[in-house]
Parts: sequence; C-alpha cells; structure tokens
Amino acid sequence: MKMHSRDPYLRQIELMREHIPSFQQYPFNLGSIKSLHALSFHPKVTYIVGENGMGKSTLMESIAVAWGFNPEGGTKNFSFSTQATHSNLHEYIRLVSGGRKPRDGFFFRAESYYNLASHMEELDSEFSFGPPIKDSYGGKSLHEQSHGESFFAAFLHRFGGQGLYILDEPEAALSPFRQMAMLSRIHELVQQNSQFIISTHSPILMAYPDSTIYYLTPEGIENRRLEETDHFIIMKQFLNNKERMIDELFDSRDEE
Repeated sequence: MKMHSRDPYLRQIELMREHIPSFQQYPFNLGSIKSLHALSFHPKVTYIVGENGMGKSTLMESIAVAWGFNPEGGTKNFSFSTQATHSNLHEYIRLVSGGRKPRDGFFFRAESYYNLASHMEELDSEFSFGPPIKDSYGGKSLHEQSHGESFFAAFLHRFGGQGLYILDEPEAALSPFRQMAMLSRIHELVQQNSQFIISTHSPILMAYPDSTIYYLTPEGIENRRLEETDHFIIMKQFLNNKERMIDELFDSRDEE
C-alpha cells in the first residue's frame, strides 16, 4: 500500500454494524452499505463513484453530516433546512480523524445548491453588520449568475485552502472546459494542504493523479483505477466509435 507523507484530516469512516437495526432497511440494504466495514480516505483526493442508485449521495451525505455540515450543504455555520430528507446513516458511522484539524471546510451538494444560495441571500438581507456573505463567493449574488457560474464561484472564491471539502456531483452544471478548470483548482487547493472527497460521474474530474477511486456496485465497494471505471470506458468507446455506437443505440430502440 502506498504511503503518503501527510496526515489527512479525515482518515477513515467505520460502520458501527453492531448498532444497525436491520440490513433489510434503507439505507443499510444498499450493497455498498451492507458490505461496508471501514473506508479509508486519501490525504489528497478520494472519489466515490458508480451508477445511479448505488448509494453515493447517501454515503457522501452521511460523511458530511457526521463531520458537522448541514445536510443541504454549506459550511458548519449553515443551519437552514428546506426539507429534511436525509437518511440516518450518519448516526451509524464513526469518523477517524487525523492528527491535524482543517481551518476551512465545505459540503457542496449540487441538488440543493439553489437552497443554499437562497439562504445566503436571506441572511444578507436580514443582517447589515459585517461584510455580506456573498463577498466570500466573489461579491455577486449566486442567483444573478448562471447555474454553472454560481457553482464555480464557490470553488474559486469560497474555498480558501487547508480545508476538508466534500463535493457531491460538482460537475452537474459545469461544461467540460469548466470541469478541467475545476481539476486545476482542486490541485491548487491540494497544494494548500486541502483534502477532497468527491462523488462524480465525470471522467475529467476523476483524473486527479494522486487519488483513490472507490467504485460502488450492488455487491459492495471496489478500488479501481480511472481506466477501469465504466464512466471512462464508455466515454472512450463513444468518442472513438461514435457512429457505430449511435447506430447500435438507435437499432436497439427501433427493435423495441
């Protein structure tokens, strides 16, 4: 096993299996959770990937909530709630922290980022003392920007380094060019002693070289290289054989 020179902020999570009421109930019946004992994190970047329905967001959410973040995203200072739909998995995982504490942190969740932006605007309108919260995101209202611009504003301006950043599908509104720019931003922040845990479908974002990729399947969690993920394989096949793959897709639809 490759050794790393620096201690991560979050070393691993452990599932307290002895306290789980039933592995027949959600979310414990998910293959990735049912087989989970412990999951170690790379001190720089850890990816949690897989097909939809494998429990990626559920696992990411549980890690973030157990660390102290709001289930809908933001920093530890955000306590708003628009709809309490998160699972109770966080109550059954134990965090194993490293020997150092982060100075910064953020839970980015694409599906509830609009709610986060709305909450920030409400706070800025209610409180006149101190600088507006939006100043930490580039000085412009997140609702006055496109979805992709507001996403990238958080990565570029709010993330200050020496932090633990948990990102759930951050590529949702980003073009391929922006995804490459984000990969560069991740590298900048890693050089500033940051640690990332990222759930993504993007082969571009998965390309950070010094990282660990966990691939969630119905049978459990596997450790894979980028080139072994379905995301990379299918994208490569499509780009290299576009016409043939389109023909096969259309032919299969016509036969239905």
